[in-house]
Amino acid sequence: MSTFGDGLDRAVQKAFTRPVPKSAGAQMRYLVKQLKGTRAVAQMLRISQRTVERYVKNQIKKPRPDLATRLEDEVRRRWQPQIRAKARDRAARTDGIVIDTRARLGYVAPIGSTDEDRIRHLTVALPPRHAARLFSAQEEGAGDDRLREIAAEALKEAYFQDGGRRAGSLEEVRFTDIEHVAFEL
Repeated sequence: MSTFGDGLDRAVQKAFTRPVPKSAGAQMRYLVKQLKGTRAVAQMLRISQRTVERYVKNQIKKPRPDLATRLEDEVRRRWQPQIRAKARDRAARTDGIVIDTRARLGYVAPIGSTDEDRIRHLTVALPPRHAARLFSAQEEGAGDDRLREIAAEALKEAYFQDGGRRAGSLEEVRFTDIEHVAFEL
């Protein structure tokens, strides 16, 4: 389960200007157009080429649940690539990204300190450079652990150190026991 990668994808998908195709036939036709043929779509979805052709012609209308999920995921992953790129670029250059999370955050601190490692619910606006690091790591294929490290570093700087105004000697922020994480552009 890729919590951070999926969260970044969902944030970018909110920038879409047109809705993703809903019917299985429309989704299949879109994939056939994108991949330039039914054979490539069949291999990607792990179904027969003939089945793809039948969806394209609307001879089959309702896919099995596992195929429906794969089909929708693949269409979403490819939908409006230019809009997706512009949204990422805008976040990385000017707007930044907002992270909303409920997780165990903090660092080793004296007992009773407010910075003690504990469950916190934070909504923090991260500067554009952190959005750029998150998106470039995701594009390079970084796993969820690496994306969590980048988010923890961003929270350390933006929340715990308040942009350099406090906790200057802080070395590492722990980001564990994640109950939920969401991103907003």
